Amino acid sequence: METTAGVHVTTQQLVALEARARDLAFVQKAKSHRQLAGRMQSAMRGRGLSFEELRDYLPGDDVRTIDWRVTARTGKPTVRVYSEEKERPALVVVDQRINMFFGSRRAMKSVTAAEAAILCAWRILGSGDRVGGFVFNDETIDDVKPHRSRQAVIGFADRIARQNAALDAAYAAPPSPEALDRTIDRVAAIAHHDHLVIIVSDFDGHTTSTRDMLLRLAAHNDVICLLVYDPFLLELPRTGNIVVSGGALQAELALKQGGVRQSIDSFARDRGRELRAWQRELGLPMLPISSAEETAPQLRRLLEQSAWRQRRR
Repeated sequence: METTAGVHVTTQQLVALEARARDLAFVQKAKSHRQLAGRMQSAMRGRGLSFEELRDYLPGDDVRTIDWRVTARTGKPTVRVYSEEKERPALVVVDQRINMFFGSRRAMKSVTAAEAAILCAWRILGSGDRVGGFVFNDETIDDVKPHRSRQAVIGFADRIARQNAALDAAYAAPPSPEALDRTIDRVAAIAHHDHLVIIVSDFDGHTTSTRDMLLRLAAHNDVICLLVYDPFLLELPRTGNIVVSGGALQAELALKQGGVRQSIDSFARDRGRELRAWQRELGLPMLPISSAEETAPQLRRLLEQSAWRQRRR
């Protein structure tokens, strides 16, 4: 299937992003402040062995667990205790509604969301966890159950590409802001505990209900929100007119009129501030992804530089 670069994305293009996902990291390391704890602690749930505590040696303990440095410092035989962490299934949620079909340069928001979602899926699979997800538009919610296989991720990429291909100027379905909440509700029905949930959207149509649903979801899961945006609304030209379209209808905006330009600018900035405030209020990351830049380097940089710490449960 042919595609115009940046306007639509194919299954093959999404599958090819597997190699770009290998150096992404969803585990944030933070310094531990407990006196006898290890030097670093994980900020998120994951599989493997997790250091729990240091305690006095007891008869029958494996001598290989003795921490000789602490033993020498305290004068008492001390062992390091580990617990095996459970597998963490992951759900990646990607928005392909008509509001995502906008882009001023490089790519549509819908394409950037598709790329970010599949990069996350490939990286999660590479970590050995099961991954699935939801792809939603204004009418449909497609789901892929979590599996630990390349074929499952390829199937997820195909679902994304199919919905992405349906977005064009003749898109017939009416905009559905409430589709965001419907999808999060579907996610919550599956992710009861210890899931990694990644939501990739511009969060158009978000309400206080959206905020409350994310709060409940984050109470027992690790949640990451990737906020896809186009910088055009933050960098409006000073003069001239622009034509915008929602599919069936078009409108011309006279940016040379100060009131029009100020209203658009205020809307974009207020909306951005409101969503970023969720990061502080809910304790979950709201990471901005620009459709005007390459997706993989942004995602890598954001995950590396993010200073948030998810509460351990």
